[in-house]
Amino acid sequence: MKTAYIKILSLVMLVSLLISCKKWVDYNPREDFRITELDYLKSESDYRTMAVSTYTPMQWMATYMVMIGDIASDNSVSGGENASDVLSFQQIDDYTHTPINANLTEVWQAAYEGINRCNYLFQYREANPAGERIVFAGKDAMYAEVAFLRAFYYFSLVKMFGDVPLFVDRRLSLADSKKLSRTEKSKVYEQVENDLKNAIKDLPAIQQQKGRITKYAAQALLGKVYLYQGKYNDAVTALQPVVADSSLFPLVANFKSIFLSSGENGPESVFEIQYSNTSPYYNWGGVTRGQGNLAVQMCGIRGLNGTDAMPYASGWSFNLPTQNLSSAYTAGDQRKEATILDIEAYKNANPSFNITYQVAPYKNTGLYNQKYHPRKGETSGQIELNYLNNFRMIRFSDVLLMAAEAHCKATAPDFAKAQTFLNQVRRRAFGNSNNNITATGDALYLAVLEERRLELAMEGERFFDLVRTNQTNKITGFVKGKHEVFPIPQREVDISGLTQNPGY
Repeated sequence: MKTAYIKILSLVMLVSLLISCKKWVDYNPREDFRITELDYLKSESDYRTMAVSTYTPMQWMATYMVMIGDIASDNSVSGGENASDVLSFQQIDDYTHTPINANLTEVWQAAYEGINRCNYLFQYREANPAGERIVFAGKDAMYAEVAFLRAFYYFSLVKMFGDVPLFVDRRLSLADSKKLSRTEKSKVYEQVENDLKNAIKDLPAIQQQKGRITKYAAQALLGKVYLYQGKYNDAVTALQPVVADSSLFPLVANFKSIFLSSGENGPESVFEIQYSNTSPYYNWGGVTRGQGNLAVQMCGIRGLNGTDAMPYASGWSFNLPTQNLSSAYTAGDQRKEATILDIEAYKNANPSFNITYQVAPYKNTGLYNQKYHPRKGETSGQIELNYLNNFRMIRFSDVLLMAAEAHCKATAPDFAKAQTFLNQVRRRAFGNSNNNITATGDALYLAVLEERRLELAMEGERFFDLVRTNQTNKITGFVKGKHEVFPIPQREVDISGLTQNPGY
C-alpha cells in the first residue's frame, strides 16, 4: 500500500497588479486540491492503514538480507550466470565489497524507510497532525506492533552495519540529512530492547490475522537481541515464556513441509514476513520492484524445463548451497533433502519429468536452495517479481536453539535444559532419539551452534551467527577487524557526512 504525504505549511506573498502594495495572506493548499498531512490520521481506519504500511519495508529489506546472510558465509556462493551477474552479490561472496554496493544500499534504505514510517506514527500517537486526539479500542496493541517493527529494523541495521544513525522522536525530512551522525551500537541496542519490552506489554499472545506480530514474537526477538550482545542471563529470561510450553508452537513432523505454501504461518511459525501477489505490482526500476519475494526467483535453476508434473519453476541460479554445507549433514537427517536440491540426483530419480536445464551456473556447486526454490503456480503477473513465498524469520526450532545456547553460556549454566531444547530439534530432524546429544560444557555449546547451521541453513542466519560467536575463521576471505560489518553505503556518507566503517 502506498500513501503520499505532502507537508505544505507556508505563507505566500500576493502581489497586486492593481496597486503598489504588498500584503500577506493565509494559504490553504486544499484550495488547490492538494492533500496535506492534515488530511491523514483522522480516524481509526487511517491509523490502522498506516500501521499496515510499517510492515511493508520488511519485504524489501529481507529479500537481500536473507540472501546475504548465507552468501557471505560458508553456506552458499553467489552463483548467477557469470562473474558480473548482479555484481553486488559477487563482491559480497568474494569479500571484495565496497561502500558502492547496490544490495547493501537497498537494505539500508528499506530499513530506514520502515523506521521513518514507524516514527511518523509515534509522532502522532497522542494527537494527529491537526491536534485532534483519536481514541479507539486496541490502539495500544497496534502501537506495540509498530514498536516491534521499529526494533526489528534497527536490529537489522546494527547487525549489518554496526553503529548507525538513531532517531525515534519523529519522521525525518530531507533537511535533516546533513544533521545525521552514527550512534554507538550499544545505544541502538538499548533502544531496540526498550521497544521490544514496550511491545511485549501490549501485544496479544495470538493475533486473529496471520502475520501480525504477537507477544511471543517480541519475546523471541528480544532473546535474540540479548544473544547478539552476549547477555545470556537476560536471553534465558526473555525466551523462557516462549519455550515453557512446547504445545504453543509444536514442531511439525515433516521438516520439508514447513517451506511449502501449505506450511506458511504454520504451527511452529513465531514470526514470518508475509508476501502476496493478489494485485501483482511490478516495476523493474523501482525500489520495491514487485509485490512478491524476488529472492525466490533468484535461487531457482536457470533454464529449468520439464513436464507439467515436474513441480519446480526456473530461476536465475543465485545463492547456491556449498558442498561444505551438504557434507555437514549426517545420514538420516531429513533436513538435508529439505534444504538442498541436488538437481542431477532429482533428475535421475524422476526420469518421467524429462528435466532439462542450463548447465553450470557461475561457481556451480550442483546444488540449489530447496527451502525457497520457485515452484509452479506460486506467482502471477510479472512472475519473477511476484512470488508469494513468505520468509520464515523466527521458527520455534530457532527459539529452542537460542534457549539452549543461552543456558549453556549463562552465569549458572543449566546443561540439562540446554540438552532438552537441543534434542527436541534433533529428534524432529532424525525422527528418533538415537542422535541425542549428551555432552556438556563447551562441547554442548559448540553442538548447539552446529545445530543452528543445520536447522537454519539458507534462512539468512549463518553469517551473523559466525560473527557473533567468533567463528569467522570458517569464512574464506574474511578479514577480522573489517568484515564483521558491512560498509556504510557511499551515498549516505556523501549526503549525510557519515563516518565509514574501518577498512572500507
